[in-house]
Amino acid sequence: MTKIRVTKEFKFETAHALMGYDGLCKHIHGHSYVLLVTVLGEPIQDPDSPKLGMVVDFGDLKKIVRKEIVDKMDHCLILNKKGSKAQALLNSDEMFERVVTVPYQPTSENMLIDFVERLKNKLPKNLALKHMLLRETITSYAEWYAEDQ
Repeated sequence: MTKIRVTKEFKFETAHALMGYDGLCKHIHGHSYVLLVTVLGEPIQDPDSPKLGMVVDFGDLKKIVRKEIVDKMDHCLILNKKGSKAQALLNSDEMFERVVTVPYQPTSENMLIDFVERLKNKLPKNLALKHMLLRETITSYAEWYAEDQ
């Protein structure tokens, strides 16, 4: 059977700050992120299946990615939990109710590694996560490929 790659695109708004960075990104700022998720599988051949011909229903993939990534990151402030100021923001004001602290510097590269880990074991067994792309700006993005691992 022929293997097919299927990609779904997601968009979310997130702010972050890079602790200790030597440029403007050390300050809180936001991005309109675009995340592309590509899976590999074989189209369903069961003529009785409502998913006949699909590798995965785009709606099913959307539910997984939204639950594991988008709903948790959209309209959040992501900060490295090692920063003392990050902890002070938690519970300080309703404006900071959606602060997410992570155990890494929240660069596009590290966020993408985190997102890959979040999805790997949540996909149906017949699908393989093959590629993810996280676009931070119109001209800047990070990519992950399974074959590079």
